[in-house]
Amino acid sequence: MSRRSCVRFTLRAVALTVLIGTGLGCASTAVPRVGRTDVFGGLDNRPEAGPGMNILVVGTDGRETVTPYEKRVYRMGGIACDCTDTMMLVHVSGNRDRVSVISLPRDSYARIPAHRDRRDGRPRPERAGKLNAAYQRGGPALAVRTVERMTGVHIDRYLQLGFRGFINTIDALGGVGICTTRHLRDPSTALDLAPGTSEAKGSRALQYVRSRKVDGTADFGRIQRQQRFLVGVLRRMARDDTARDPSRMKALASALLGGAGRVRVDRGFTTAELLTLALQLRDLPPAATEFATVPVSGFGKRVPGVGETLQWDTRKSRSIFAALRADEPLAAVSLDAPPPSAWHESEYAPVSGAALDCG
Repeated sequence: MSRRSCVRFTLRAVALTVLIGTGLGCASTAVPRVGRTDVFGGLDNRPEAGPGMNILVVGTDGRETVTPYEKRVYRMGGIACDCTDTMMLVHVSGNRDRVSVISLPRDSYARIPAHRDRRDGRPRPERAGKLNAAYQRGGPALAVRTVERMTGVHIDRYLQLGFRGFINTIDALGGVGICTTRHLRDPSTALDLAPGTSEAKGSRALQYVRSRKVDGTADFGRIQRQQRFLVGVLRRMARDDTARDPSRMKALASALLGGAGRVRVDRGFTTAELLTLALQLRDLPPAATEFATVPVSGFGKRVPGVGETLQWDTRKSRSIFAALRADEPLAAVSLDAPPPSAWHESEYAPVSGAALDCG
């Protein structure tokens, strides 16, 4: 970043940076306790950067800071695989007037690039596997590298939440509205949600977004609930005017970025940039957001030692990733069109955030 650009950026963020007490400047923009990681330093042959901002948001199954009570009541026990349960590619348009979210199913067939295994330090050749294994084998950098090669989209920022980071962030927001037209039950997470709209705080919200055994749609039903939940987060921030409230933004920034083991971000994702982005998007209505799951052509591709994976639809997926690179909408979506009631592999229909809004 040039000195002049740095000054402009700091001026935009100065009010917020004073409020959260970080003393941000161009030479020192990190909150000391943030789990920052060098995601992009060793990457090569990357896609060309385009207009707008692309953020890879991942949710891991890290549960080392979850309390025994939470583990028991919300079924968060078991052995973590140290992989990504959730992966979303979020595109913020260059004019900050649209947000596009593409969910990448964790069981997607992937060619994981050659890397050094983070568990034993040994070099590994390129190999086939499931997309969520990229993080397990090589950490954030390999996850980014794998997604960039699969999508052709240049990733600008990286944001990772474990269980505790998610719980604390939603609690700092005061909870998020969730809604369902039918009773949702999942024995693996103890989810028992009656029809209607309710407020969910941290642990219960995590229970909702983790559940994948409420029906036969498995991961795809969970993805749709996660997308609906994200619209609820935006709605809550707008309703409570969080981005304009210094004390609320301080609490939110502290929850999101205030502790090792909760959240990890790339070294360049400063608190100032995060809060500036929140200010820029504070008035964005649900209708200015769009959501989709990467198009797939089917299941059943067996990988030795990995199991069954799902395959992306090459033609359709190329089209949506081309739209992201060009800073264009995913597709013409009707604001009144409801989300599909059931997922089908031959369907691909971007949905407006207005259709996912609980109101």
